[in-house]
Amino acid sequence: MEQAVIAALLLVGLAIGTGVGAAYARAKRGWTDYKAAKNVVPGARRAAWLAIRAVVTKLGVIALLLVGAAAYAAAGGDHERADPRPSPTGTVTPTPSPRSGR
Repeated sequence: MEQAVIAALLLVGLAIGTGVGAAYARAKRGWTDYKAAKNVVPGARRAAWLAIRAVVTKLGVIALLLVGAAAYAAAGGDHERADPRPSPTGTVTPTPSPRSGR
């Protein structure tokens, strides 16, 4: 009888020990993961701010280009003064070159 009680207590102890050990391992793994994530946050935050800064800079350049294009379009072009043809300065006669007879 005494051996049966000892065997039952041993089995109960093993079951409780297994549950407590698994809970401890899970808690320790969670704490290790938390510390690792906590150490990564400042670098990730810095990278996120750099990405936001790059996007804001690009949007600023695009906005400035759009404002400049709108201002140029609103001011109108110089179509009255611009003439695609050169003005004639007189008649030009071709000068014979010394190699024209070849």
